[in-house]
Amino acid sequence: MGTTTGRRERLRAETTAEIKKVALGLMSSGGPDAITLRAIAREMGMTANAIYGYFATRDDLVTTLISDVYTSLADAVDAARDACPADDPAGRIAAWANAFRDWALTNPEGFRLIYGDPVPGYQAPETSAAPEAEHRVCAGLTGLAAGAWPHAKELYPEAEFEWSDFDPKLAAEVREEFPGLPPAAVAIALRIWGHLHGLVSLEIYGHMRVQTPRPDKIYRAELAQLIRGLGLSA
Repeated sequence: MGTTTGRRERLRAETTAEIKKVALGLMSSGGPDAITLRAIAREMGMTANAIYGYFATRDDLVTTLISDVYTSLADAVDAARDACPADDPAGRIAAWANAFRDWALTNPEGFRLIYGDPVPGYQAPETSAAPEAEHRVCAGLTGLAAGAWPHAKELYPEAEFEWSDFDPKLAAEVREEFPGLPPAAVAIALRIWGHLHGLVSLEIYGHMRVQTPRPDKIYRAELAQLIRGLGLSA
């Protein structure tokens, strides 16, 4: 009995993984509106009713995909950052940034799903589809800024930011997790994010390669400049 149950659970897990893989493949070839349970069933040689046994609705599938993808990203950038010593803020920023780009290039459909193309008609949960992973990425960026802040604060004497300049939920989380960190450091975290996300987005959507065959060199140069601009040695 136990063997039969274990085999059934394993087959269900394998089919679920294949459904998610096919969904991302459909998005890659046909855009976000190509993600439908019927299209997935057709690709897999299943009936639509069989698919509903795994995901009750298309939105349930999309929510699961977003959660999986976001968690994968959070795992990748956290691992890269944590491989560097805590007293090496420049190294930690570089490791996080390079892991972010590497992950995006390896998972372009996932990047587009969480940061780019909305799935038409998708009704997201009342809370984030991936609250824990989204928080980890946000807190990770804030942590990078916190590590750089002792070196950067003298370079931004005009940075007169107030907590009211930021989303109340973000401000509350930062003040709880990074007590003593000023709002100007949160602005630095968002600037780091803007630099990295902007270039990666251009590359994922093909705009950067129209201009240069070496977007990696552009990214590395921007990253080095960003680190120097925080008073750190690249």
